[in-house]
Amino acid sequence: MFLENTVNHKEQFGWIEVISGSMFSGKTEELIRRLKRAQFAKQKVEIFKPIVDTRYHEEKVVSHDENEIRSTPVPAAANIRLLADDCDVVGIDEAQFFDDEIVTVCNDLANMGIRVVVAGLDMDFKGNPFGPMPALMATAEYVTKVHAICTRTGNLANYSFRKSNNDKLVLLGETEEYEPLSRAAFYKAMLKEKINEMKVDAEEIKQGKKDTNA
Repeated sequence: MFLENTVNHKEQFGWIEVISGSMFSGKTEELIRRLKRAQFAKQKVEIFKPIVDTRYHEEKVVSHDENEIRSTPVPAAANIRLLADDCDVVGIDEAQFFDDEIVTVCNDLANMGIRVVVAGLDMDFKGNPFGPMPALMATAEYVTKVHAICTRTGNLANYSFRKSNNDKLVLLGETEEYEPLSRAAFYKAMLKEKINEMKVDAEEIKQGKKDTNA
């Protein structure tokens, strides 16, 4: 529930809304819905995304369902503060890829009377809190956690499991790289990976001993 009109107009400030969840949970879809509704109401809206996000379009925020809205790619959070003058609403997608200053920027904008709507992954592929998202969620007035459907169990999914062996924290990808998993399925998948790694290590040790004795 969003209280989009303050009661005491003499003390009117902006606020922060955070939309978080796993991949394929509809975060960007919900971000676009809220921003388009603001545009329809003739509010001045500016949308930003990290310059590294070029999966669908270089200048647009695009959801998995191909809904889109024009945005401005920026290399750092500080750029948003400079480009968000005289806005009623500021939208930010893929917030987890921004530097930690994004938290200060969002709070500064809210303190200027701007409604700030942020979307991002709350956890990385290892199930750890992702970048500035925990701090954004803590300082936001409204937090919406959306869920995908687990591809293995059909239950609600809140983890983004990486199917490839790439260990880079930032790895852009879609269904070929990631799948949404429930807690149980994610735990089993990570356990299986650890067992496989242990087997590989054991084989390498065994091979090393053979080479030494040769």
